[in-house]
Amino acid sequence: MNIVYSIPPFLTLCCFIFLAFLSAVRGKKNRINRLFLIICILCIFLYTDILLIFNIKSSETALIISRLDHFFIVYLIPLYIHFFHAYLRITKRNWIILAAYLYAFVLMCFSQTPFIISEMQRHSFGFYGKGGSLYFLIGIGAAFSVVYVLTLIYQAMSKETSGIQKSRLKYIFFGFGFLGILTGFNTLPLLGYPVYPPGNFGFIPLAVFGTGLFRYDLFDTGMLIRKSVVYSLLTIVLTLIYSLIVTGINKAFEDADATGTAYFPLFLFFVVTVVYGPAKTRIQTLVDSIFLKGKYDYRKTIKELSQTVSAVLDMKQVASLLTETISDCMKTGNCSVFIGDFSQPTRVKYIESNGRTSSDPMVILDDSPVVTRLNTSHQPIEKNRLLDNPDDKLSMEIIPEMEAIQASVIFPMIFQNRLNGFLVIGEKKSGDQFFPEDMDLLETLANQVSLSVENARAYKEIDDLNKNLEKKVEDRTARLQQSLMETKKTKDLLIRSESLAAIGVLVAGVAHELNNPLASAMSLLQSAREELASQKSDSSHESEILEDLEFAGKELVRAKSIVSSLLALSRQTKIHSEPVDLNLVIKDALQILRNLYKNSHVKIKEQYAEDIPLIYGNFASMGQVALNIIQNAIQAVSSQTPGEIHIRTLVDRVNLQIIFECQDSGPGVPESIQNDIFKPFFTTKDAGKGTGLGLYICHDIVQRHGGVITLEKNNGKGARFVVKFPFDTKDITMSS
Repeated sequence: MNIVYSIPPFLTLCCFIFLAFLSAVRGKKNRINRLFLIICILCIFLYTDILLIFNIKSSETALIISRLDHFFIVYLIPLYIHFFHAYLRITKRNWIILAAYLYAFVLMCFSQTPFIISEMQRHSFGFYGKGGSLYFLIGIGAAFSVVYVLTLIYQAMSKETSGIQKSRLKYIFFGFGFLGILTGFNTLPLLGYPVYPPGNFGFIPLAVFGTGLFRYDLFDTGMLIRKSVVYSLLTIVLTLIYSLIVTGINKAFEDADATGTAYFPLFLFFVVTVVYGPAKTRIQTLVDSIFLKGKYDYRKTIKELSQTVSAVLDMKQVASLLTETISDCMKTGNCSVFIGDFSQPTRVKYIESNGRTSSDPMVILDDSPVVTRLNTSHQPIEKNRLLDNPDDKLSMEIIPEMEAIQASVIFPMIFQNRLNGFLVIGEKKSGDQFFPEDMDLLETLANQVSLSVENARAYKEIDDLNKNLEKKVEDRTARLQQSLMETKKTKDLLIRSESLAAIGVLVAGVAHELNNPLASAMSLLQSAREELASQKSDSSHESEILEDLEFAGKELVRAKSIVSSLLALSRQTKIHSEPVDLNLVIKDALQILRNLYKNSHVKIKEQYAEDIPLIYGNFASMGQVALNIIQNAIQAVSSQTPGEIHIRTLVDRVNLQIIFECQDSGPGVPESIQNDIFKPFFTTKDAGKGTGLGLYICHDIVQRHGGVITLEKNNGKGARFVVKFPFDTKDITMSS
């Protein structure tokens, strides 16, 4: 009957051998896997010891084996604590680990003495050691380590927010933690209690632990559950159980000499066909219902979705269909789609989540950690994988961003080696891990959706072009009409220019002819003045006549200068330059315009700078500038009641400029046309009332004198023109 009692420790031993092999071959070479491997090796020693002493006939040999085993297995106490400190990333309380190792070392020193194992006892299940006077210390250490570790796992589960991480901890708590309890209870028969060692049933919690190992890849071995792997392990376990049963039956019937009869093969055939085969099928069905429940259905659904989205040309509809289907099939807490914003290539825009449109779309820039990783690797990002690499700086930057968008896995949408966007999958509501089959399927779907997004974007561009075609035609027609109007306007301006050119030729001829009568009139006036002056009369009447003759002579001189200016303007030749008093220029302009404003409500305020330097230029040309500017101001305020014009001159001796300002209280110049007022033929006056050349000629004259004319901003109402003429410090002559 020892064979029957040997089945539980044998199954437990097989489980530890498998876990040790898996950790050594598939596990990463880190501290967690190394500690786990050592624990498995020590447990292999423990259950090998139990199998041997159960089936050995010499108590002395059994005692040697048991004591030799305890030389090593006392270190399970500190290793158990050390492993969970590492797995839960506990950096504090390291003194507990050191104390546990020291405690195990002391126990190891007594392991080969009767203080730990005093003798071997014979039980119904075979030999088992009897604990010595110090064996209770092993029991206390085992109890402390189990309680302490289970407390740590429970606290970690309470604080954990990730569903997958919490599920991992649950499997460890109920699997590895319960294993520690059963193994600790192995001390009961050693303490003299006649019970079968509970730790021999460790294969039960190990099966739970193995389930978590495959479902959640507990130690990052890359061994997520696959149907073929589960079925292979199932076949191995059933075969071992079958072999043990057959061996036990063979041993039981050996004494009855029934193994050589025909009934024994028939019995084995009955066991295989009636028990083993159906049992295997039923267990496989149970595995499918537990591990792969509903997966075939949603895989079929998602495959159909992949075919459907390829035919949909609306980007919003693609995203909505995608999120709704994945959320419903996989039972995820969140499923979102981020599509590249092609109008601004430096960002990815969140457009859909669980089939509901976001009212405030989230935008992720190209230099964000998530987009950087996706652009460089073109591979899915798994949050749990990042948590297993705390030393990776970029991974630690990605995790907060994934938490912000509630992502457990992110799948890139790649098209022609370009990131079109990405698919965000949240944690499953069940807390299950994403299996390799799920990852492959979702990655394929993401690539398919990337192509659909590209098609939808191209279709949208074509649709927008069609919708805007009529508007573009209208805009082009309007532009053509505007071009025709501008062409007509240009033609009118050319005709006016030709007319003005003809008038210029006429004016030049008339001006030339006016020079002779002007010269004659000036000569007669000069003679009359000299005649009156020679009479030396004190009559006030004669004095007034003399003053009038002087003014008339001055006006004739100005008329001659204006004629010369007209000749210069029409012929574009150099004109005569002389020292000019700008104050006198402005006063003469006001005198000519007096008849224009004397009967109106226009009030002119004058302010002239004293000791103003003379400007080297043409008096008549400067007079034209002052005349045009002041005349425009009078016309602007003539409709206002009352209206004011402020005229003043200033001397800027820092910048060596003489400034003439004319500010009126009229309606001012609209901002929309301020850049056009100095252009030729531009006028705001009605047809026949202005040629659009006044300010243009002023601008030309001021430029030829080295100055500038500007329309300045006015704090109040009206327009403010400023003319600045330069003067030379080398030859400054002050006006009298």
